[in-house]
Amino acid sequence: MNENINRIQQTIEPLRQQIIHHKVYSVINDIDDLKLFMQYHVYAVWDFMSLLKALQNNLTCTSVPWFPKGTADTRYLINEIVVGEESDIDMNGSRKSHFELYLEAMNQLEANTAQIEKFTHILSETGDFNAAFLLSETPQEARDFVQFTFDIINSNKAYLQAAIFTFGREDLIPGMFLSIINDIHLNIPEKISIFKYYLERHIEVDGDHHSHLALQMTANLCGNNKQFWQEVEEATIQSLQKRIQLWDGVYGAIMQEKITV
Repeated sequence: MNENINRIQQTIEPLRQQIIHHKVYSVINDIDDLKLFMQYHVYAVWDFMSLLKALQNNLTCTSVPWFPKGTADTRYLINEIVVGEESDIDMNGSRKSHFELYLEAMNQLEANTAQIEKFTHILSETGDFNAAFLLSETPQEARDFVQFTFDIINSNKAYLQAAIFTFGREDLIPGMFLSIINDIHLNIPEKISIFKYYLERHIEVDGDHHSHLALQMTANLCGNNKQFWQEVEEATIQSLQKRIQLWDGVYGAIMQEKITV
């Protein structure tokens, strides 16, 4: 393993542990709690796709006329990840992006998709993030999370995009959360089967195969450039901090709901 990657992994391990053991998981007890969780998390699922496409735009030729861009190895790495994320298979074998699959899971659970759908609709029509956030009433923590991601996208630095994709966007699904989902599934499989499939698919595809590809991609992009590796470490730390803040927001929303009920 690349020594720079080893150093970053050691540096961010405490933050990873904070995410894995975040208190939000301990308060998800039923489908109402899970609905709130998904209303926040869906923004991270969406902007993950945007980060992925930014990498594809930077590392491959996505315009016409076509010319070879970068190394074939890096092109292969990002294109393979795009195929898996943008056109995976659902429970019935139909092709869907992971974002579309997540929305299906929310609809099955009868979670509120109005915010994320209004946000993406307004953004697609206007390109105005502030208007989309405001009019959709996007939660502040989700807004901060997305804004950080797009700050990295707009830096146009492929090595930073690759870094937060690689180190900062592993969803780090803890065993406790999987147990909660499995327990709910036993009681109401008709409400949660798609989300359970999404999580299992995420672990199978993203957590194993894609993570190895992403590590190699980041190493290729940074090479022996010490400045690049330093920037990567700083951006990765920030991205994990944003994830913790997002989970803090979910926790607060769930606890507020429990108090008002």
